[in-house]
Amino acid sequence: METVSYFGSYLADNKVWDEMYDQNSEIREQYKRVYNYLSSESVEDLNKKEELAKKLFMSQGITFTVYNSGEGIEKIFPFDIIPRIITSSEWTFIEGGIKQRLKALNLFLKDVYGNQFIIKDGIVPIDMIYSCPHFIREMSMVQVPHDIYVHIAGIDLIRDSDGTFYVLEDNLRTPSGVSYMLENREITKRLFPDLLPQCKVRGVMDYPNILHKNLLSLSPRAVSNPTVVLLSPGMYNSAYFEHTTLARLMGVELVEGRDLVVQNHHVYMRTTRGLKQVDVIYRRVDDEYLDPLVFNPSSMLGVAGIMSAYRKGNVSIINAIGNGVADDKAVYAYVPEMIRYYLNEEPILKNVPTYQLRNPEEKEYVFENINTMVIKKTNESGGYGMLMGFASSEEEIDNYKKEILKDTRQFIAQPTINLSAAPCYLQGKLSPRRVDLRPYALCGPGGIEIVPGGLTRVALREGSLVVNSSQGGGSKDTWVLA
Repeated sequence: METVSYFGSYLADNKVWDEMYDQNSEIREQYKRVYNYLSSESVEDLNKKEELAKKLFMSQGITFTVYNSGEGIEKIFPFDIIPRIITSSEWTFIEGGIKQRLKALNLFLKDVYGNQFIIKDGIVPIDMIYSCPHFIREMSMVQVPHDIYVHIAGIDLIRDSDGTFYVLEDNLRTPSGVSYMLENREITKRLFPDLLPQCKVRGVMDYPNILHKNLLSLSPRAVSNPTVVLLSPGMYNSAYFEHTTLARLMGVELVEGRDLVVQNHHVYMRTTRGLKQVDVIYRRVDDEYLDPLVFNPSSMLGVAGIMSAYRKGNVSIINAIGNGVADDKAVYAYVPEMIRYYLNEEPILKNVPTYQLRNPEEKEYVFENINTMVIKKTNESGGYGMLMGFASSEEEIDNYKKEILKDTRQFIAQPTINLSAAPCYLQGKLSPRRVDLRPYALCGPGGIEIVPGGLTRVALREGSLVVNSSQGGGSKDTWVLA
């Protein structure tokens, strides 16, 4: 037994919620089987598992692309072999909170592109909506099938030092990462085939089937076998591996903009047998590139005329166009009020306290306390455009303040949250690293389904709080116990 080599050197920080150790430095109940298993494994055994995982990722082409200085660098997605474990009761809480949140966000999107009662009643300021670059005026009064705007959501959760779960952000446009969740589980099955059933880990592999079922149910035509396609920007997109994986698992065609054509306000796919009408498009192309006749005229990624087909109800587009107004980081601050307004309920999941820098008093407070703040651009993603006050130099802070003052609407600030830590196997030892969690929710005519798990992202650099893969982060399998 080599318990010392793994656990004796594990340095849990008492200021951080540790997923494996409780406040009394005892192993949490949900980790005990994994603890016992690891205690009986040699360093050589775990090194072999780690090496096998890398080979499997390499052989299956599980990659992502980092864009740096205008160049695309393709990398194998870093994977940690030690799972992140969530109890059944924790998951029930998370699941209820996400479902509540998505109900309110769907109602908000229907309202903001319709009668705008939430604006008229003074819950959300009108200029907050109209100044959002992702508010698509062309979506006003468009009838969306089943009134569902958010069909696929990735809700980012973090855990503070007292164990409280917070929603960090809502990803409602073209959320990515689900293929890594699926591949992480497949690889974990290879590494720990006996441990998963012993721990009674709930499955995540139904995700493609649930998604496909939902897509079929959204067809505007009453046909027995609707045509569903996945629209990708192409092989140079950072998430292209995910596009190919999901299309293959669902058994649908993977297409690019050049493969589709619009005639008489209907969308058709070019095939060797001629044109075939398309009913449902799961698009992974951003709004601004989707239709060059309406949005960006220079776009080569979209389909000319697709917006007219959509407005007339001849094709379903998943997710709906214009969802970005609901996951704008400045609008995020109003989600708890949306829940109270539309559902007459108190939010189950908390927001991280958020300061609007467009507000002079809040901006002044943030500038005075900037060393304890994380400042973000409201419409950036991937960990780009952030200022981590505690880790920035005076010069970096001064330069960032100048950027803020150019357009305060485009920035929000949040206090630095001590993300929880989970054990990671690094260089033959277990070490705590900060983690977040992105569960994936699927909304269809039959309701909201969330596969029990999600993508746990890991800040692999010691001391880092940034989990994004583009910033040196990795991932691990997420086990939800039955």
